[in-house]
Amino acid sequence: MARLFDAVIIADWTAAEGKKLGDQSVWIGVAKRDVRFRLYTETHNTATRAEGEALLNRLISEHRKRGDRVLVGFDFNLGFPAGTAERLKLSGTPWQAMWKFLASNVVDKADNTNNRYQVAAKMNRLMTDEAWPFWGAPAKQAQRWLTTTKPPAGAGADIPELRATEAAARKGKLQPKSVWQMHGAGAVGGQTLVGAPMVRRLLESLGPSGAVWPFGTGWRALDTADVEPLSALVVEVWPSMFDGKPQPGEFRDQAQVRATAEALAKMDEAGELAKAFAPPKGADEALIARVEQEEGWILGA
Repeated sequence: MARLFDAVIIADWTAAEGKKLGDQSVWIGVAKRDVRFRLYTETHNTATRAEGEALLNRLISEHRKRGDRVLVGFDFNLGFPAGTAERLKLSGTPWQAMWKFLASNVVDKADNTNNRYQVAAKMNRLMTDEAWPFWGAPAKQAQRWLTTTKPPAGAGADIPELRATEAAARKGKLQPKSVWQMHGAGAVGGQTLVGAPMVRRLLESLGPSGAVWPFGTGWRALDTADVEPLSALVVEVWPSMFDGKPQPGEFRDQAQVRATAEALAKMDEAGELAKAFAPPKGADEALIARVEQEEGWILGA
């Protein structure tokens, strides 16, 4: 079976303020083939998200000029738990409405300063007028609508803590965090708030040659005909699913983007990637609609 993609690009994003390299900064891993078609990976580190975004655009553009198809994975949520857009009284398809809302509210400057905590507090105010569902802020960012600690059990009870995909990915030590957690080890809330507008810009610049799975493609197995018109397909990944042990001299995040890019490229080579785009057995129509319209899904969960 023919490979679906010529290269895999994986971005490990950050919500950090201030310029930073190394741990807790932006890492981008690329798995591609050399002139003899042997798979190899390279990793890049940028000090700011703006530099990371420019690098992603450049990498995708270089592949596009060669006529390559690229799978581009991001390590933050591309969707929110069911009902979020409705709570915010947004109209239109929920995932698009959420991206539009974030793009018009999040301010993320070239030096990495951003207003993610203020946006989380605003969303809490609009959704519940309480300090939830978003939670977790450094003491200096805490305020009436955003607290440092997790809200009491049952607070915002009708707002799911997890998307269906996080529930599906939870196995043993693998415990993906809720998007509502803004601060602390492994928290993904801040990355999602600053990341979604960046993905939206990326897809806008690609026009019809870019798509996002499963929102733009449907939640189904993809074949060559599906990806042929594309230069880039954007997906959500969770690097902890792949065994990214750092090699000597490697940073943890660097190892994760390398291992994830390699693993997905090898799955593609073995003809196994196509079916990873399909829903798990037993997914009913209601779940499929929820995933395609609002929540999204982690590739391989």
